[in-house]
Amino acid sequence: MSTTKIKNGTVVTATDTFSADILISDEKILAVGRNLETADKEIDANGCYVFPGGIDAHTHLDLPFMGTSSSDDFETGTLAALHGGTTSIIDFAFQTQGKSLKEGLRMWHEKAKGKAVGDYAFHMAVTDFNDNTREEIKDLVEKEGVSSFKTFMAYKGALMIDDRQMIGLMNEVKKYGGIVTVHAENGDLADSLIQQNRAAGNTAPKYHALSRPEIVESEATGRAIDIAYSGGHPLYVVHMTCEGALNRVREATKRNQKVWVETCVQYLLLDDSVYERPGFEGSKWVMSPPIRKTKDQTALWNGIRQGLVHTVATDHCPFCMNQKEMGKSDFSKIPNGAPGIENRMELMYSEGVVKGRINLNQFVDLNCTAPAKIFGLYPRKGTIAVGADADLVIFDPKVKHTLSAETHHMRCDYSAYEGWKVEGKVRSVLLRGTVAIDHGKALIGKGFGKYLPRKAEFASP
Repeated sequence: MSTTKIKNGTVVTATDTFSADILISDEKILAVGRNLETADKEIDANGCYVFPGGIDAHTHLDLPFMGTSSSDDFETGTLAALHGGTTSIIDFAFQTQGKSLKEGLRMWHEKAKGKAVGDYAFHMAVTDFNDNTREEIKDLVEKEGVSSFKTFMAYKGALMIDDRQMIGLMNEVKKYGGIVTVHAENGDLADSLIQQNRAAGNTAPKYHALSRPEIVESEATGRAIDIAYSGGHPLYVVHMTCEGALNRVREATKRNQKVWVETCVQYLLLDDSVYERPGFEGSKWVMSPPIRKTKDQTALWNGIRQGLVHTVATDHCPFCMNQKEMGKSDFSKIPNGAPGIENRMELMYSEGVVKGRINLNQFVDLNCTAPAKIFGLYPRKGTIAVGADADLVIFDPKVKHTLSAETHHMRCDYSAYEGWKVEGKVRSVLLRGTVAIDHGKALIGKGFGKYLPRKAEFASP
């Protein structure tokens, strides 16, 4: 059986940084150490870091939404992710209201199978919790490997469930060791503000953000935390954006409640001035929750250092500009979402590690290890250890480059970070021991990615 050795690199995990070689055989890491035996193939990582493959725990590929579909499918989206050092994603399979969870999961398997280039798992988005849905939870966790379930507190009439349904879902999921994740926005409050702005003739993209102020998110976050606390349930809050919501988490720690928090790269790096750009350009950043203020960036970075924010994802849900223009005369019809799956790791290194906001081990934890632990992929994924999948990123910290739609691999005609200067670049990526990306060239194709059933028991990071 052939072997591969990565030599002369600096290995970085969530806890350690050290010089070592990595020996790979049969898709797995066989050994980590110095002076390892000669291999059939050797890759020199001198001057580079070797990170575990990134895990993006929040993506939306080939998602039908707001009258259109996200522009990246499982082939283009996972390939773009690999170019950026993300080897595994957890996408959201959606239940169609009135239909079963299993039917929704089947549809997403059809979207991904034979197309995905990188590895993938699924969360289940529950949009219609009832007695029939309740009976499906056990099989999804124990037979399908889907151990996390998403609820929406917004998008009324399409995705939103009420508090009673959320309580019922939490109670059922808890029986089988799963976890409920929540999109925390007060849907009624947001809808009211949208109606007020439309009635006043406010149609520009900036009114999307003005219709979803901080209180919309912080109120819903606090309510979800309280509901989880009342039943002793684990809770994961997706794409947190603001100081107000983070303060609700901080308050929960005073009663010894643990809440897992995800933020996204865009909320750490961008501020709401993007909505003031001329013409319709602000539509590029129309997403929910919206981009916030600089004080919220500061709060989130501090939340990471304080251990209140545990993972960084992307909420990758791209739409091309001709799709965004569906809302040119009405901000509420602009498809919500933006591209970013390819940029996460490089931006977090450049803006986080290089600028001293986080250290190398925190970088790995946020992007790789914590999502693997929280969502039942660890230790197969998310770390560099004997027996783990050989998902590895050779990262050159010295290379400087500029992000642009002209050079990215996402199927989207704009970049949310156009012209952003970045220090540090992915040089090579291995997926299960196979070189997937080398100096910007893809060496594998669609269908290489595998489905990742996940552990049924919720694991604390």
